[in-house]
Amino acid sequence: MFNSKYSKLLTTLLVIAIVAILGILIFVGINWYKAYMTESDVGAGVDQFDGYINNTIAKNPNNNEENNVVDLVNPDIDVNNTVTNTNNGGNGGTTSSKPKYKGFNMVGKIEIPKIKLSCPVLETATDSAIEVAVAVLSGPGVNQVGNTLIIGHNYRNGTFFSNNKKLEKGDKIYLTDLSGKKITYKITTKYQTSTSDADYMLRDTKGKREITLSTCTDDSKQRLILWAEET
Repeated sequence: MFNSKYSKLLTTLLVIAIVAILGILIFVGINWYKAYMTESDVGAGVDQFDGYINNTIAKNPNNNEENNVVDLVNPDIDVNNTVTNTNNGGNGGTTSSKPKYKGFNMVGKIEIPKIKLSCPVLETATDSAIEVAVAVLSGPGVNQVGNTLIIGHNYRNGTFFSNNKKLEKGDKIYLTDLSGKKITYKITTKYQTSTSDADYMLRDTKGKREITLSTCTDDSKQRLILWAEET
């Protein structure tokens, strides 16, 4: 009698363990698939942006000299400090038409080699926009003088700003605007703050180009903030 009850208990525990393991595997598999599809879509968006830039340069070959457009493939090439004096919805370029990604206007491309991130930057940070890319929340715009705030989700799966926690002072961020100009920024400050704090959104850059990256911490209880300035 005792052996029978013991066997039933072991069988029940084994079934529970198998179900739990299957549940974990399914959860991990779904997350991996979502991350894979997101990265694939983002890669297509980056290709769209690069195609737009290449077409723009092809139609206006003199822009290479006027704007010092750099090699879009090589992030280590330095750029000059020339500012394109436009106020065109934060696009940092001279054209009024903007390339689109999933129905949203793209105004730039962000690259962070340390965390292997390459992603379109969307014009406006709406709830639906930041589900598919990172986006500008406030500031003058990509590669413009002042502090431009770019936000992105931390899905804890490597997409968007999920790996920003791995970045440190001195790490480089590259932003390409709609004119094809790529500017290098260096991280100067990293800290966490409450979700109600908005002081990082506005600051006096004393005529310099600076950016702020904002995302949630892994537990979603605070914000992870990175400040970076043009090198």
